[in-house]
Amino acid sequence: MDVRILALAATLPLAACAASEAPAETAPPPPAEAVCSADAVQSLIGQTATADVGAQLLKGSGARTLRWVPPRTAVTMDFRPDRLTVSYDDALKIERISCG
Repeated sequence: MDVRILALAATLPLAACAASEAPAETAPPPPAEAVCSADAVQSLIGQTATADVGAQLLKGSGARTLRWVPPRTAVTMDFRPDRLTVSYDDALKIERISCG
């Protein structure tokens, strides 16, 4: 077998590993600029979940993100101080409003 082919076969796996390594430094995620206040929008419990009510929820709570939670739906438990979570029932009536 040719020595050049053996040398090439030996270096290809090393080259593939070097090319796929992640950068050593990554930037930290930006801090949340908005903080949610669910107390300010509790009066909307019982309202029908609509886009207009969603806009009111965001504006009133100061949250940056709105998460609608339909009935019988699992959601992640990660905490985000800039997110408002709104649960509603089968009739689209808002049942619960919380931050996180």
